[in-house]
Amino acid sequence: MYHVKEAFYSLQGEGARAGRASVFCRFSGCNLWSGREQDRSSAACSFCDTDFVGTDGQNGGRFASAEALADHLAALWPDTAGVATPYVVFTGGEPLLQLDAALIAAMHAHGFEVAVETNGTLPAPAGIDWLCVSPKGTTPLALTAGDELKLVYPQPEAPPERFAELAFRYHFLQPMDTTALSANEEHVSATVAYCLAHPLWRLSLQTHKITGID
Repeated sequence: MYHVKEAFYSLQGEGARAGRASVFCRFSGCNLWSGREQDRSSAACSFCDTDFVGTDGQNGGRFASAEALADHLAALWPDTAGVATPYVVFTGGEPLLQLDAALIAAMHAHGFEVAVETNGTLPAPAGIDWLCVSPKGTTPLALTAGDELKLVYPQPEAPPERFAELAFRYHFLQPMDTTALSANEEHVSATVAYCLAHPLWRLSLQTHKITGID
């Protein structure tokens, strides 16, 4: 049984694939935060800005089989897409609590390229085409290689130096987004300064928030 908070068709807003048309599947649940505000201060990831609790979001629900969920997600890809390769991004919460080889195979059977955005603390099933790891705090990584490492910055307990030697094709720093505008401006400035001083790292902006894309 797969528990999905929401699923939708939009443009990827972050990282190396920013701007790419994508079907997003947000799984319910996370291993670093319960999703309840009363637990945020003690969570390993206390700055999460995503609702991943329950299955009541857009196109969310419970799916009894990989084939049923794959059919559901494939139906969100537009018939007018033409020669574009269908692309699905599994995210969360923490997608590797639920994503398995059967679902990956079912998406491949529909012709999809499969991407995952994970906190990296759990092993990944075989068959993922694009792996993005976003480390959180002091939590140890089970995934130390992949396509894209995207570190929310600044995190005092997760300095970029800790991840610079890991075997990823791209290293991104993404300014932490908070409810305080002044803090966000400081985070952007600090992130830009770090990328200029350490050219291994590239700046990632949440373009979906800047443009107002859902």
